[in-house]
Amino acid sequence: MTDTASPADGTPDGGTAADGNAADGAPDGGADDARPKRPATGDRNQSSSLRRALAVLGYVRDHGNGGRGVPLGQLAESLGLNKSTVLRLTGPLLDEHLLDRDRETGWFRLGHGSLRLGQAYLSTLDLRSVAAEHLRRLQREAGETVHLTVWQAPGIVYLDKVEDETNVRMASRVGSRAPAYCTATGKAILAWLPEEAVAEVVAAGLRPVTAWTIADETHLRADLARIRARGYSIDDRENEPEVRCVAAPIFDHTGEVTAALSVSGLTSRMTAARVRSLGPVVAQVGLRISRELGSDRPVG
Repeated sequence: MTDTASPADGTPDGGTAADGNAADGAPDGGADDARPKRPATGDRNQSSSLRRALAVLGYVRDHGNGGRGVPLGQLAESLGLNKSTVLRLTGPLLDEHLLDRDRETGWFRLGHGSLRLGQAYLSTLDLRSVAAEHLRRLQREAGETVHLTVWQAPGIVYLDKVEDETNVRMASRVGSRAPAYCTATGKAILAWLPEEAVAEVVAAGLRPVTAWTIADETHLRADLARIRARGYSIDDRENEPEVRCVAAPIFDHTGEVTAALSVSGLTSRMTAARVRSLGPVVAQVGLRISRELGSDRPVG
C-alpha cells in the first residue's frame, strides 16, 4: 500500500487519489510533477546531523580556550544537545582529524585535518579574484571609481580598478605605483603596518604632491591614528587636486594588513559629507573581503 501511494518512489501509477487528476484532462502525473518533491526521511536526518556536526566544529573553533579545547559538558549545554548526541556527532570529525580529543582531559580541540583543510582553501585564494565581485558591487552602489591596491614599500601598486564608463576617468592604471602617504589606500594600509614601515615611508620623503598633501611626519602620524580609530582613510585632494578618495584596509588569514580598496571621484561629486557617509560602507566591504581571505575580524 505504501509503495503504490508514492509516485516519488518511481512506482507505476497506482490509481491513488493523488493520481486522479489525470481524469481532469491533465497528463498522467502532471499535477504531482508540478509539486516539489519532499526529501526522503533519511536524507533529512542526514542533513540535520551534518548541520549539528558542523555546529560542534564551529563551536570548538570559536571557543578553543587558546588551544586547550572545550569540555564535553560545555559543548552539550551551549549547543542544546545531549552529551551522547555530541559524542555521536564528533565521531566522524575525530576519524577525519577535524577534531582531536585530549586523552587526559577529554576536551575537544581542532585537529590537524582542520589545518589541512584551511591550508587547501588558502592555497586557492587569489586576492583579485576574491575581491572582484565586492568591487563591482561597491562601484554600482557608489557610482564612482573603485580601486584595489597592495603594499610595495614605500608605496602601493594598483591591482584592480572598476570604473563607470560615463564618469571622468581617474589617472590611475592597474600595475602603476603611487606613494602611500598621500593616497587613501596607501594610508589605509600604512595605518595598520608596523612602525618600521611608517619610518621607511617617512625616510623616503614626504614630498608635497598638491597643496593639500600631508607633508610632515607629525601630521601624517596623527592622520594614521585617526584612520585606525574610525576604520577608514580619506585622501582629501592630497594626490590629485580635484579628487577625493575614501579607503579601507583588507586583512589576510594571519591578521596582517595585505591590501586596501577605495572609492574615488571628483570633488564636485565626492563632497566631504559624501566621503564621510561612504567611509563605513567601504570599511564593511573591506572586512567582508578580509573574511573571505581567512581573517577573523568581525563584520559589523
